[in-house]
Amino acid sequence: MIRVGLTGGIGCGKTTVAGFLRDCGLPVLDADPLAQQLMAPGGVAHDDVVRAFGAGILDADGCIDRRKLAEIAFCDHASLARLNDLVHPHVATEIERQFAKWSGPGGPTVAIVEAALLIEAGYRDLLDRLIVVWCEPEQQRERLLARGLGAKQIGLRMAAQMSADAKRRCATDKIDNSGTIEQTRAQAQQLCELLKRQARGADIQRQSDGKRQ
Repeated sequence: MIRVGLTGGIGCGKTTVAGFLRDCGLPVLDADPLAQQLMAPGGVAHDDVVRAFGAGILDADGCIDRRKLAEIAFCDHASLARLNDLVHPHVATEIERQFAKWSGPGGPTVAIVEAALLIEAGYRDLLDRLIVVWCEPEQQRERLLARGLGAKQIGLRMAAQMSADAKRRCATDKIDNSGTIEQTRAQAQQLCELLKRQARGADIQRQSDGKRQ
């Protein structure tokens, strides 16, 4: 099974691309909600995050308020690194668990994990290929403003992530989401076919190697 990562800067459209890849028949694990589950009451990261950032991040039900947490975590690199150190190892464990399930008999030949901080969190070592979705910075800002984020929030979140150029240098595959939705869909479909062909080729090679042994 080919393990593929899918990432991109905030507002670049990685979730849109993930949807197109699912439409092509590829399974996609969205790792970002995993972090939310791990920080929910009873989750393995909940108590550690509350201890690190204080009870002020909790809402009336004792759940971590993501907006309050973000206001603290994105203020400086040290706070964000602290949060990532508490959560990302647990997310990596869950990603590995899902890949292990997929790699069993009858599983898919290509599987994808989608995560905003996939490179920054060190998940790259778990992968065979890395897709980076990108667009122009002005487009990122426009899309995030449309989501309701303020200019200051956008600046802090974009600054907390690797630049698009740096992400693209890590990529084996790139999708330009600065054009129309139809152009993005076409790129995703072409990439899907490429991954499937690569998986078929790898399977044939393994069978050939097995016969020679």
